[in-house]
Amino acid sequence: MEHAFWHARWAEGRIGFHQDEFNSQLQAYWLGLDVSSEGQVFVPLCGKSGDMLWLREQGHPVLGVELNQSACEAFFAERDAEPVVRQEGAYRYYGCDGVELLCGDVFSLSEAQLQDVVAVYDRAALVALPPAMRQQYAQMLIEHLPAGVSVLLIAMEFEGDQGPPFSVGEDEVVTLFSSRFQVRRLSERSGSTGRQDIAYQLTDKC
Repeated sequence: MEHAFWHARWAEGRIGFHQDEFNSQLQAYWLGLDVSSEGQVFVPLCGKSGDMLWLREQGHPVLGVELNQSACEAFFAERDAEPVVRQEGAYRYYGCDGVELLCGDVFSLSEAQLQDVVAVYDRAALVALPPAMRQQYAQMLIEHLPAGVSVLLIAMEFEGDQGPPFSVGEDEVVTLFSSRFQVRRLSERSGSTGRQDIAYQLTDKC
């Protein structure tokens, strides 16, 4: 997807992917990843998700990456927080109370920027990307994440190929990530429109 597409979605308020409540699958399965409560969690394409606040409440420093500047600013403004703001290379940095957001392209991340990550929470990244970009995204995680990292991935399945969000089946998840991760399907949650939200645990084989 082009950057302009996502900027337009935010500018027009077409952010149906945003959830006001904490994600129930995050709450149900996060502790099962058995990661250090003080370890940094990476949240790609984070938007202004309140799930980052939930992760922070569990003790985790949070590193989010979001393309749209207004989304980064809204995350803090909606919580009456005043972040430190500065430019860090290709990214505009926002940080406050253990939550750091990098505003910019997720594909520009380096290994150094992810070196402290112990876990990844992906509810909105993989399903936001068309097939070719899903491959690029998965390869970036495989190549850049430090050894021993765990991933909680929430994908969705539904009829048709419209999106975003896109339907991403279990076979594709395995194909994308199995070179490095053991993929375990945790559960599924059915919605009223025939959509199923599927939670996966990805365990590093390194």
